[in-house]
Amino acid sequence: MDTIIVVIISGARRPRVQTWQPVFPVPPRSRSWKSVSRWSRDQLLAAFLVEPYPVVMKYMLLFMIVVAGSRLAAEDPEMLLQDVRRLTAERKFDEAHQILSRLIKDSPDEATPYYIRGRLNFQRGRMAESVRDFDAYVKRQPAAASRQWERGIALYYAGDFKGGAAQFELYQTFHDNDVENSVWRFLCMVPIEGVEKSRKVMLPIKDDRRIPMMKVFEMFRGTVTPAEVLANVKEDDPQGDVLTGRLFYAHLYLGLYLEAVGEKREARKYIALAADKKLMNHPRINGYMWEVARIHHEQKGKK
Repeated sequence: MDTIIVVIISGARRPRVQTWQPVFPVPPRSRSWKSVSRWSRDQLLAAFLVEPYPVVMKYMLLFMIVVAGSRLAAEDPEMLLQDVRRLTAERKFDEAHQILSRLIKDSPDEATPYYIRGRLNFQRGRMAESVRDFDAYVKRQPAAASRQWERGIALYYAGDFKGGAAQFELYQTFHDNDVENSVWRFLCMVPIEGVEKSRKVMLPIKDDRRIPMMKVFEMFRGTVTPAEVLANVKEDDPQGDVLTGRLFYAHLYLGLYLEAVGEKREARKYIALAADKKLMNHPRINGYMWEVARIHHEQKGKK
């Protein structure tokens, strides 16, 4: 723990020096009092109440408590979003959420914070809140409505299958060659229409060049087997990161497919493989889709 030294200047010839060990620690990241300016008002108040500060420091903290109340207004929103990205990467989701919520409260008409918080709420497993945030984003940014595949997935996990299917149909007008979009619409339709009817109306995909996605598409249509999907992963002898990335998508969609057709025990095995923590931040895996695998494993894969 740091020792803080305060020099108190008075009328005496020599300044009086006072030291103490703080109970409320200096933020560990910078280990300097400069970072105190980034403490929240609650943290400053806690420090004021707990610490045996010299009188001069008490006055300084009182000033900072007042200033902290208006800190967001004076701070660059982009810097706050950088903090959110850092905290999210560190998996400090609740702290990132607090900053985003304060940003939204301060600037409720800004669209981007709602989108970022929608993604964050998905990572937190808060599906209804995630959907509300994506809806708020689209309300403020209508031109982005067709691109909201994340909203479609959140609707699926929130149990709004009809809304999810509609979102993926809309996404098809933005990108019509994405197997994942067609598959997620199928997954949304199965609880309503059943497997066979959902297969007959799958959104058409011609040439998704990512291996093994076209085989995944055919599997959902019922024309190839899971074994053929796995064989396609390795057919050109991929190595290293390429193989790992292909296997992730094969395992994720094998798990989702098998669950949809009622083979839940076998599905859990593949979902668990896709949700392996070692795959987090892998260069060949979309980080948000890894979060989908994790969320599915936590909410459904263990049942």
